[in-house]
Amino acid sequence: MNIVLLGAPGAGKGTQAKKLVDEFGVAHISTGDMLRAAVKNETKLGKQAKAYMDAGDLVPDSLIIDLMRDRLSEDDAQRGFILDGFPRTTAQAVALDTMLDELGKSLEAAVAIELDFDIIVERLSSRRTCSNCGTIGSKDDVSCPKCGGEMIQRDDDKPQTIQNRLDVYAKQTAPLIDYYQGQDLLVPINGNQEVDKVFADLKEAIE
Repeated sequence: MNIVLLGAPGAGKGTQAKKLVDEFGVAHISTGDMLRAAVKNETKLGKQAKAYMDAGDLVPDSLIIDLMRDRLSEDDAQRGFILDGFPRTTAQAVALDTMLDELGKSLEAAVAIELDFDIIVERLSSRRTCSNCGTIGSKDDVSCPKCGGEMIQRDDDKPQTIQNRLDVYAKQTAPLIDYYQGQDLLVPINGNQEVDKVFADLKEAIE
């Protein structure tokens, strides 16, 4: 299984990717997680990416493509992969096609989880993240339900930044829908459902 998960920030891509990994045992490759780790570890890439991420802007293609090329060459990705957060532009999609061709791989589907922007703003602005282990919770969580750490609101989960992220998505990422539709790879999924129902629809579509 080699698939791309598409959808606006907060549409549930990460949640569904984790469920797919549990079900099929393939690699979950999340550019968001990879970039946040680079920022936390203060790597060269992390320092360059932090300013873009804090403002809700896309990290430049050149940085993401270099990061992804290395990741797709790792051992766990040889059994299959779920791309979460990449590609985000048509330029990245073209670069991905080139990389996969070089690796002797191809995409099987581009799954688009569709959700109204108003619901996304409400969902993300109430989200909290553990500063210790990264567990996602809600504003009702006083401490992390997993490790007891402090729950914080990430800079990119604040309402003004969320709106900017959605504006960026609409302008730069939404054209991927047309790109993959043109390749007959697009699979739309209704994201405005319970998590398990979204997963059931997703599993049925890719199987």
